[in-house]
Amino acid sequence: MDEALNEAKVFKEDLYKQLSRIGKCLSSDKRLEIMNLLSQGSKSVEKLAACTAMSIANVSRHLQVLLDAKLVKFSKKGTYAIYSLADPSIVDFLAALWRVCDKQLPDIGKLKQDFLDNLDHIQTLTMDEVQEKLSSESIILLDLRPKEEYESGHISGAISAPIEDLENFIQELPQNSEVVAYCRGPLCVYSALAAQKLQANGFNAYRMEEGLNEWQHHFQ
Repeated sequence: MDEALNEAKVFKEDLYKQLSRIGKCLSSDKRLEIMNLLSQGSKSVEKLAACTAMSIANVSRHLQVLLDAKLVKFSKKGTYAIYSLADPSIVDFLAALWRVCDKQLPDIGKLKQDFLDNLDHIQTLTMDEVQEKLSSESIILLDLRPKEEYESGHISGAISAPIEDLENFIQELPQNSEVVAYCRGPLCVYSALAAQKLQANGFNAYRMEEGLNEWQHHFQ
């Protein structure tokens, strides 16, 4: 019996060591950012470096840690290494992590509120409110993410309007339109910036805090 109990103890310790491999990966804010970006679609090392304002060498080091923990995978496209999340379940894992952090860490709510307080009268719509307006065809829904992320997947009915091109895109919108903007989800504030810009140009504009992944989970 004692031998069986010892084997069970070793088994338990080995399992927790394996779990800690994922935990260690999550200890880096930059690796969390990389994973969030990859949840929007596959990207090259060079693209990840541009999105995170890190050097290619630093991004590569973080990706190696994520590879060792089996959280990401890569394929070759010519001379480029294209990275993606290793499994769709990791998107759900990241969403669960965000919900726990948002609930348990008061600083997150304060950071969000402080940022929004610096913007003038930005209104946020829920996903259900946006869906209702989409169904009645009473809004224009803008996807602010880069074109390649939009092409990888987007909310049905949304129009691609990358944030860096928004200034030009505004000129093409019908006057007096009701517009809702969304981006990469709760960790992205571009939707608030876009709503403010649209309001300044005379549009009845809103933001949606959630992104494609949250939308798909909510309406599945």
